[in-house]
Amino acid sequence: MKKRYYFGYWLLLAILCIGISGCKQLLDEKPDQRLVIPSALGDFQALMDNFGVLTANDLISAEISADDYYLTDADLAALPSEYERRMYSWQKDNLFEPGSNEWAYLYKAVYSCNAVLEGMEASTIERDVKFNNVKGQALVYRAKCFLQGLGVWAKAYQVSSAADLGIPLRPSADFNTPSTRATVQEGYQKVLSDLKAAVPLLPDRALSATRPSKASAYGLLARAFLYMGDYQAAENYADSCLRINGVLLDYNKLNVADRYPIALFNPEVVFNTFVPPSTIVTSTRAKIVPELLQSYHTDDLRKQVFYLQSGGAYYFKGTYFQPALFFGLATDEMFLTLAECQVRNGKTALGIQTLNKLLVARFKAGTFVPLAASDKTTALDMVLTERRKELVMRGMRWMDIKRLNADGGSIVLKRTIGGTVYTLTPNDKRYALPLPEDIIALTGMPQNER
Repeated sequence: MKKRYYFGYWLLLAILCIGISGCKQLLDEKPDQRLVIPSALGDFQALMDNFGVLTANDLISAEISADDYYLTDADLAALPSEYERRMYSWQKDNLFEPGSNEWAYLYKAVYSCNAVLEGMEASTIERDVKFNNVKGQALVYRAKCFLQGLGVWAKAYQVSSAADLGIPLRPSADFNTPSTRATVQEGYQKVLSDLKAAVPLLPDRALSATRPSKASAYGLLARAFLYMGDYQAAENYADSCLRINGVLLDYNKLNVADRYPIALFNPEVVFNTFVPPSTIVTSTRAKIVPELLQSYHTDDLRKQVFYLQSGGAYYFKGTYFQPALFFGLATDEMFLTLAECQVRNGKTALGIQTLNKLLVARFKAGTFVPLAASDKTTALDMVLTERRKELVMRGMRWMDIKRLNADGGSIVLKRTIGGTVYTLTPNDKRYALPLPEDIIALTGMPQNER
């Protein structure tokens, strides 16, 4: 049974990779809208179920840039991609391979969403529940793309966001429309408006976690408002997501000795999106930094569930979409967002209570001693510490560093390569990665300041 399960999964992944490879080849061709915009609702749903374009297209560059792992000099030298080596050491330019890069993948997904939204609006399809569901899915996927793009290529949301350059908010599937960079503030407002418009159109839960739902729209709203520092709104939407799905896995029931202890599509998953791991962060190359490993309590099962020890180092294995990296939404993130916002909003005791609900499911049965904090500062530190320990390799650490430093944090990133220490200080301009140089040359858009 298990052999058949893994065979089926690896076959699915192989097909997916072939599909993604095919998509990359298409990026150099200008699509003919007459060929890609269908007219039947089933066809529009098929576009939304395009696994390789929408579900497996999350951005790995934020994880490559973050600080939960390190490479040895030998590992770094063995990388096939010079672009990844430059990204790892936070270089100022040439981080993305021309043509076939994350910018292209992101906007191919945005194009698909725009084609569906425009095609459905122009169609004679009955505006019923099924119609609304597909439309809502397109809005959520587009918002997810824009939110991830802002996390990679824009500064953290702050007072200057009304002027800071963000990313293009492609308004339609018309390739003749020039790309221009909206402000960071405009980008976040677009994310919020798409998600809020999607909420009444979607069912509470989707037929599959690979499709957007009302719960996933709420979850992305909570994530976006957290990044914006609107903690009351983030608290409200995290709570709304958890009211639909508040399930937490009991890690005592997992086999920590398994190569992948956490089941595919487990009950915590609200919205399943992922990225096939980049060479640099594969589970056989990226080693977890000691400071993170040392932060786990002896009775905390996450250290065994999340990590594999080999040759004196620890490697990440705790993905929710093995062997790829899960960047989607899950209830553990929502518990952490809710706890953080409750504390920030002056509900210290309630925030710690929410945090304890998560942690008791992560510790060996009968060993967990509930956390307690008498002041807001201590409580917030507890929540943020657990957030890092829980959401490892989930594509959020980079944005967490950016937002916390913009709020007065003092997180300094350091990497030593060949005896040279590379440093990224708080609010460094390099936290907004450079746009791919080929995109700058093609569009004439301004580059991020370095």
